[in-house]
Amino acid sequence: MFLEPDLNHTVNANAQVGWIEVVCGSMFSGKTEELIRRVRRALIAKQEVSIFKPLIDTRYDKEKVVSHNKNAVRSIPVNSAKDILIHSHKAQVVAIDEAQFFDKDLPDVCQILANQGKRVIVAGLDMDFEGKPFGWTPHLLAIAEFITKVHAICVKCGSIASYSYRLTASKERVLLGEKEAYEPRCRQCFYKDKKKEAQVYTNGHTTKHS
Repeated sequence: MFLEPDLNHTVNANAQVGWIEVVCGSMFSGKTEELIRRVRRALIAKQEVSIFKPLIDTRYDKEKVVSHNKNAVRSIPVNSAKDILIHSHKAQVVAIDEAQFFDKDLPDVCQILANQGKRVIVAGLDMDFEGKPFGWTPHLLAIAEFITKVHAICVKCGSIASYSYRLTASKERVLLGEKEAYEPRCRQCFYKDKKKEAQVYTNGHTTKHS
């Protein structure tokens, strides 16, 4: 379990003690759950917290950040990463969910916030449905002081899962969905079904294998 290096740090002009934390992993691995846990600990410590999510993510709620376990905290939906700067002046802690859906400015925004002495907590997918680095999460991993990779359980074999297997035939890189669209898979089960999928497409079909 991640323990904050200094939960009670004071933000002021003479103490640049900000940092970036990244929580990454596959679908259903508990990324948002971990972000919410850290946010609630900061609130217990009576810190000023601002929470943000991309405006396009309305799967569970338009305004709240909601985990798959239905835990929720109120957030500010924003159109762009730069909008976070507008709404976080008073915050000591800035939490950002679904990093992969933000624009290219997100790493720079996180750097600005951390350099202002703020604690920045970011959660997001690190790989897309093809098993390739996704969005700006990989950039954040490079500049973060603290990285936590969480894992799901493979629905095929019960092993540790770090891949998100898409159940639909869509090839759109960004496809919002939950259990109807994605399953967590271990490396072996993910690539086994990706191989089957490629064979099906080669034969002229577009239906997914189960």
